[in-house]
Amino acid sequence: MSAAHTPHAVIQLAAEASSTTEHRPLIITLFAVFVAATLGITVWAGRQTKSASDFYAGGRQFTAFQNGLAVSGDYMSAASFLGIAGAIALFGYDGFLYSIGFLVAWLVALLLVAEPLRNSGRYTMGDVLAYRMRQRPVRTAAGVSTIVVSIFYLLAQMAGAGVLVALLLGITSDAGKILIVALVGVLMILYVTIGGMKGTTWVQMVKAVLLIAGALLMTLMVLWKFDFNVSDLLGTAAEKSGHGSAFLEPGLKYGVTDVSKLDFISLGIALVLGTAGLPHILIRFYTVPTAKAARKSVNWAIGIIGAFYLMTIALGFGAAALIGPEEIKAKNPAGNAAAPQLAEYLGGLGTTGGAVMLAVISAVAFATILAVVAGLTLASSSSFAHDIYANVIRRGKATEKEEMRAARWATVAIGIVSIGLGAMARDLNVAGLVALAFAVAASANLPTILYSLFWKRFTTQGALWSIYGGLASSVLLVLFSPVVSGKASSMFPDVDFAWFPLENPGLISIPLGFLLGWVGSVLSKEEPDKGKYAELEVKSLTGTGAH
Repeated sequence: MSAAHTPHAVIQLAAEASSTTEHRPLIITLFAVFVAATLGITVWAGRQTKSASDFYAGGRQFTAFQNGLAVSGDYMSAASFLGIAGAIALFGYDGFLYSIGFLVAWLVALLLVAEPLRNSGRYTMGDVLAYRMRQRPVRTAAGVSTIVVSIFYLLAQMAGAGVLVALLLGITSDAGKILIVALVGVLMILYVTIGGMKGTTWVQMVKAVLLIAGALLMTLMVLWKFDFNVSDLLGTAAEKSGHGSAFLEPGLKYGVTDVSKLDFISLGIALVLGTAGLPHILIRFYTVPTAKAARKSVNWAIGIIGAFYLMTIALGFGAAALIGPEEIKAKNPAGNAAAPQLAEYLGGLGTTGGAVMLAVISAVAFATILAVVAGLTLASSSSFAHDIYANVIRRGKATEKEEMRAARWATVAIGIVSIGLGAMARDLNVAGLVALAFAVAASANLPTILYSLFWKRFTTQGALWSIYGGLASSVLLVLFSPVVSGKASSMFPDVDFAWFPLENPGLISIPLGFLLGWVGSVLSKEEPDKGKYAELEVKSLTGTGAH
């Protein structure tokens, strides 16, 4: 008899089901209050959004601390809260590697990208890349790359939202889960079209505070259950996991075979290098008045995010110790429901306290998803409107009003695409999905950003080869990887066209992106504009002439 079907487990699952059903009106009410509050903030901010600078960069009026809080809110996504807690609960030490990778990545962003990017650009990544290159081809490539990376990231958020709301409302049908994904899509379209960057930033700040508070409360409750003895917590988690001491050692997920070891290296590279190429993170550096404030906001973000990732240890191992992997998988095979399940357990199964804890933590996680989704959608619609529509299609002749209208229509289109793809990805682990977005960002965007800022021989051809080559290789390798087909946990489990063995393409596609940028520049007949590079260098390092 498996653990999932022991009498204790059956009684516990029955108690959960009856508790959730009995307290569903309370859960839905709390949920609705959270959503209404964030929509209210968006409408309030929307009334203050008058110009393109307001829509794209929040009028550059946010302080370093406010922006640091918003960056944290933008970064601590469904992957951080739901995916990592689930990965730790199911794989122990190897699940925690996500937390380490996501945090270390900020050092790359801080040391190499934050300040020069704030000094060099105006609204989008394309502003920096096109500064000393041929405008139209480079802006087109930057726009395409931004949209593709954002949609990969959006997939993860949609999958997380589907799991969360389905758990709360007791929805088990596929049609119901797809409807939830569609609802998230509609809300994100409203956030961005009404509030722009100002609305999105305020929602992210509120959400960051709520998420830290919720995670801290759960962490203290987990530790209290074990008399604040971390050793007891880890020992119980290892025992209940079914893996014994192996649960607390490297190798449970990424050490079984040579392929899984390579997959771990690939994942590590993607996580550490990906953040500095993520479009929705890059545009956050434009919302502060100076480059110094951009650097300070990254320092704040590192502190806030670091504290949160420390708490994921208690959440993940707490879920493993108190609930057990079989019951976690029974709710969601990828473990995405572990944090809400833990919240209900801590509040008391079958009690009003349990229902309130489940509702509050789930609502916080839902606010997390909405805030990140809004940031991603804003990044991709801004890039379409500013880079592709205004500078490529209209050749720089579009008015601010036309540009903002294009951004709003792009938001609707991106929302519809995300709903369609998110419905298909609803059963995949959200931390794994986000790692794919990091790999695509690190392959297509990071090489081009670093070469543009720091290499004077970089040319338009190098930029195009790097962006399109990194983008195509990473997306193709994902398409033919076990993430999409060939395994029970794949997006399409019933077919098998996976010939690439790794689940993350970073090991191949990131070096390829850097190589193609170098080869494209070396083989280019175009003479790099050294005067423009000197201008960009002075601007990026000193902030002279920055917007």
